[in-house]
Amino acid sequence: MKLCLFGCALVFCHAGHAQSPESAEDLRALLKNADGDLSALVKGVAGKNGGNQLFYFPTRDEPSTPAAWGLNYESIHFKSADQTPLHGWFIPAKGKKPQAAKGTVVFSHGNAGSISYHLGFCTWLAEASYNVIIYDYRGFGKSGGTVDRRGMIDDVKAAFAYALKRPDIDRSRIISYGHSLGGAQSVTALGETPVKGLRAIVIDGAFASYQAMAGIIGGQLGASLITDELSPKDFVHKLTPTPLLVVHGSRDEVVPFSQGRQLYESAAEPKTLFEVKSGRHGTALSDNNGAYRKKMIEWLDKILKS
Repeated sequence: MKLCLFGCALVFCHAGHAQSPESAEDLRALLKNADGDLSALVKGVAGKNGGNQLFYFPTRDEPSTPAAWGLNYESIHFKSADQTPLHGWFIPAKGKKPQAAKGTVVFSHGNAGSISYHLGFCTWLAEASYNVIIYDYRGFGKSGGTVDRRGMIDDVKAAFAYALKRPDIDRSRIISYGHSLGGAQSVTALGETPVKGLRAIVIDGAFASYQAMAGIIGGQLGASLITDELSPKDFVHKLTPTPLLVVHGSRDEVVPFSQGRQLYESAAEPKTLFEVKSGRHGTALSDNNGAYRKKMIEWLDKILKS
């Protein structure tokens, strides 16, 4: 039996056949009851704290590479703290040698798929004269291991450690940029372990609490299956004095704007909020011909000149 809780609907898959509740009302009733039969079944299948695994949607495929975007790239390999092998791509700033780039962005991608599915969130930075490191967490893409919250946060730290070992970049001009889950994980990782040479932190569509998101998507049952340990709300205040930019669309249909505002309000100065009035979960920076991409570049340029 496979349980998929945090998707568009609650679905049980048994012997290859999907079974859903009879109606939306049935589904809401199931999700509101944290102590009902469904809760007991899920907890029995997942085990203690096993519900955390239901939060993630990794895939192992690679439908495209940066070459499809007209960019040069290098496959990179490094290891997390527990020696889990990780895979990613180094994309040099377009038309420049890596050491001549404005800086190097370590991009932590969102929840579903693998790095191939998230290139659109970061390739524009290579076109704006930044090097980009994009990588997969454990259990995603060509990285080894299986999804695990603690391990994935350590994977974020490993990506920065890798960046600081590259001799062909300016290691005093490192930028963290994370979308959705990647923003949440990078806040916790950088709050726990500051990175030498880190000049700025950008999060786009990130959430403050795992448990809150589980409740938004899966009701009281969803919230009861997820723990809140290592949530970014408990670490965002530790990012100071590194400047923080919080980007969030007011029409985000996946992570409510209130989650981004909570992170912004919990953070210490220096901090900046871009509330994108028309922005949805994947479009806050790209809407209106990339108006907020330009604003983000201006924000980064100002910080890197200081």
